[in-house]
Amino acid sequence: MTSKQTLVVAITVAALTIAFLPGLAVAMEHVVGDDMGWALDFNYTAWAETKQFVVGDTLVFEYGTAGHDVVEVGGPDFLACNQPDNAVVWTSGLDRVALDKAGPRWFFCGMDQHCKRGMKLKITVLETAPPAPQPKPPLVAPPPSSPAGKLEARFGEAVAVVTAVAVALLVL
Repeated sequence: MTSKQTLVVAITVAALTIAFLPGLAVAMEHVVGDDMGWALDFNYTAWAETKQFVVGDTLVFEYGTAGHDVVEVGGPDFLACNQPDNAVVWTSGLDRVALDKAGPRWFFCGMDQHCKRGMKLKITVLETAPPAPQPKPPLVAPPPSSPAGKLEARFGEAVAVVTAVAVALLVL
């Protein structure tokens, strides 16, 4: 490959990397209940509404082992606070649950009447994170003499130069 072709490939790879970099997600650890942990008298529905769960993330349940556990069940058992014989149960007090597939997941505390008292969590795991919302452009363009206007003009010039160089290299 000639040096010009190598340069074109390098520029293309750099441009694609920059274009797709924001879409690359890093797995998150979600401590259930944040500072409260897995405990009674906490609104886990409201907590979950402020989070986004994606395949590859991990839920961390922190609690005192003597009074709580974590039970994963299906939807109907979740609604009824029913712990079937085949339910997955964690009891370490520092339980890490890998979110390895997309879809709904249901958890509750199986001790005493804790589930009926609201110690339950339903989440929806997404395959991938949705794209971040793009900022809205200003309604009025900044005047060309303002710093923002000058920066906008220089950015436009830089894009034009890079495009012209890439086209020239492709032609050569």
